[in-house]
Amino acid sequence: MHNARYKRIHKAGLPPGSLIFTGERKLEHPQLTLTIYNAAQYQPITNATLEQCLVQPTETTTTWIHVSGLHNVDLIARLTQHFNIHPLVTEDILNTHQRPKAEEYDNYLFLSLQALGWDTQTKNFNTEQISIIFGKGFLLSFQEQATPLFAKIQEQLARGQTRLRENNSDYLAYTLIDIIVDQYFLILEDLGGTIEVVEDKIIANIDQNAARDLYRIKQQMYQFRKVIWPLREVVNHLLRSDGKLVTHTTGIYLRDVYDHTIQIMDTIELFHDRLDNMLDVHLSSLTNRMNEIMKVLTIIATLFIPLTFISSIYGMNFHYMPELAWHWGYPAVLLVMLIMAIIMLMYFRRKKWL
Repeated sequence: MHNARYKRIHKAGLPPGSLIFTGERKLEHPQLTLTIYNAAQYQPITNATLEQCLVQPTETTTTWIHVSGLHNVDLIARLTQHFNIHPLVTEDILNTHQRPKAEEYDNYLFLSLQALGWDTQTKNFNTEQISIIFGKGFLLSFQEQATPLFAKIQEQLARGQTRLRENNSDYLAYTLIDIIVDQYFLILEDLGGTIEVVEDKIIANIDQNAARDLYRIKQQMYQFRKVIWPLREVVNHLLRSDGKLVTHTTGIYLRDVYDHTIQIMDTIELFHDRLDNMLDVHLSSLTNRMNEIMKVLTIIATLFIPLTFISSIYGMNFHYMPELAWHWGYPAVLLVMLIMAIIMLMYFRRKKWL
């Protein structure tokens, strides 16, 4: 993170379109996967070379080039130049701290998305930028590291999944977006289970550090919302496209993704309200516990006030105090103090202070 911040600082003041990778190097070497397909053929090339990927898209096939690892600026630049991608788009691909967005150019659409990964052990998620460029007959996707996020798409293409093989690159772009959104649902499901566990601990009053867990989950909700809000705008932008790059058929499926983003937002808001209520309950229980402690201490102090008064009187060392010479003086005073304490306890119990 420090290295990424350092690169962003040194990028300040440079002209637009300056290509500087601002993320973290997560792979030793970039990995390229070239897939050319249509309804009749499927030709995947894993670990492809840059020269193999510099192909001209055709009207009869869809060319999908997936790049894992973005630290090789020259490779990214040569690939995007081959497909006549604007330098500002290439700059956004290398800047891995982009807000999710959609930009439409004459012959292609550029999408910047955020994929979320969930660690089931630490109950934390990490973000990864996914950049997608698609036009007639081609799609370029860029990922920071090699993960099996899109492996199912290759499996569907290999099995001859009819809808995916017959449609153009816009449907492939929809499929990529749909997989990213599906990951959000999996994370929300696990987050919901985590919230229930923390809620049970708060109700049972067995976790003194529940507030820390609540604030951690709320912070995750804020990060989640920062990702999903602009994603909804991205999908909406695709729906409002003029139909030149996004067909009507794909638009129908994109509306389903849009509904999913709305559902995710509703779930996030529901979780947020639930966390607020849990925090109020936790703070109320802490206040009640403190009040109980203060009540006990107050009762103890009240009991000892008259006893201390009596003992302080007989602690005055005057020579002429009649009770000092009385044989039963000491036990009599103790008896009086005991009776007073019992009477006060009975009074407190009658008032239901105990």
